[in-house]
Amino acid sequence: MELDIQCEEMSPSRWAELLPTMKSCKTIRLDDCNLSSSNCEDLSSIIKTNPSLTELKLNNNELGDASVEHLCKGLLMPSCSLQKLWLQNCNLTSACCETLRSVLSAQPSLTELHVGDNKLGTAGVKVLCQGIMNPNCKLQKLQLEYCELTADIVEALNAALQSKPTLKELSLSNNTLGDTAVKQLCQGLVEASCNLELLHLENCGITSNSCREISAVLSNKSSLLDLSVGDNKIGDFGLALLCQGLMHPNCKIQKLWLWDCDLTSASCKDLSRLISTKETLAEISLIDNNLRDSGMEMLCQALKDPKSKLQELWVRECGLTTACCKAVSSALSANKHLKVLHMGENKLGDAGVELVCEGLLHPNCNIQSLWLGNCDLTAASCATLATAMTTKQSLTELDLSYNCLEDEGIRKLCEALRNPSCNVQQLILYDIYWSSEVDDELRALEESKPEVKIIS
Repeated sequence: MELDIQCEEMSPSRWAELLPTMKSCKTIRLDDCNLSSSNCEDLSSIIKTNPSLTELKLNNNELGDASVEHLCKGLLMPSCSLQKLWLQNCNLTSACCETLRSVLSAQPSLTELHVGDNKLGTAGVKVLCQGIMNPNCKLQKLQLEYCELTADIVEALNAALQSKPTLKELSLSNNTLGDTAVKQLCQGLVEASCNLELLHLENCGITSNSCREISAVLSNKSSLLDLSVGDNKIGDFGLALLCQGLMHPNCKIQKLWLWDCDLTSASCKDLSRLISTKETLAEISLIDNNLRDSGMEMLCQALKDPKSKLQELWVRECGLTTACCKAVSSALSANKHLKVLHMGENKLGDAGVELVCEGLLHPNCNIQSLWLGNCDLTAASCATLATAMTTKQSLTELDLSYNCLEDEGIRKLCEALRNPSCNVQQLILYDIYWSSEVDDELRALEESKPEVKIIS
């Protein structure tokens, strides 16, 4: 049994009502519930007395260090079986890290710790690393985003990685590490016996200067499946260095996020080679890079390669226009594996989307999720989109937000949704104006087809 409540002000009477349920829950999630210190005392008691509780999620509550101290009393008990603890954005500081260190040292059941968005600082996380190094600790996932870490944390992290082969996921995004620290971290990762599967380094002050070391991790750690270096200014030269590791036979990467990395169409030659030859690669995000039509055309050519197994391509805000849409259509017609295509915030226009839909309607195409928000579309493209909705059985999600579709276009989409052959379950229409009459039609449609969600 699980308790999953979000964004609810927790009154004393409501809390008292929930307490008996918690005593037998396997999962308790109480994000954004304005929990207090007294709530944490109760939760500590639940942790002690409910051996089936394996996941506790308390994100976005102003708990503070004192409340976590209460929680940890329960976590330190031998009867505790908790495996996953989420305390993101809970107003924690380095003051609570000694107690969390004790939990890591004493509680072998704990495999996930998520403490991002807290001002733990380098000093606090160094203390956590001491707990991770304890032989009792069996931690597999450590999330430290937005923890005000600096380059000084790397020595402690490397020591923890060396001692902990169980560690599978490490997220350090949105900390001011810089190239020197990232180089040291990567050198430690190459030497460590850990089998890291996920490494997130978004917005860490990385440039092309540390990409050779990241590339070495990729070529040495066949366990690494998920790499994110988004929001770092690595540029085309840095990407070329990364691709050396990505193309290595040892590399088994599945998910690669390179959003806002100052890439241009010059990077697309390397990216195309990667997409067409790295059969493990299933998802790539290139959002907010200036790829332009010429770059997209190269990517599309790669998607047509039979060896490409890419399932998700994110090219939102990449400077694309109608000119690349014929290539997109051709890729969709040839590629059976692509399931998710994000092309929002590009000036595709009605003519471009008409071309995209030609590929979408090809029998080879198995797209499930198509995002075309803010693409300069009008009601003129809605007839074609409606045809795609009723014809393409695989299509379950369509985003057309921030386009000037008006009543005429929305009515065509509604007509498609009413069609029994339409499998679209989620239609996203943020920031689109329509009349009250059309609004009534949308509400009536949702009532008649409860499996369909119209998000606006």
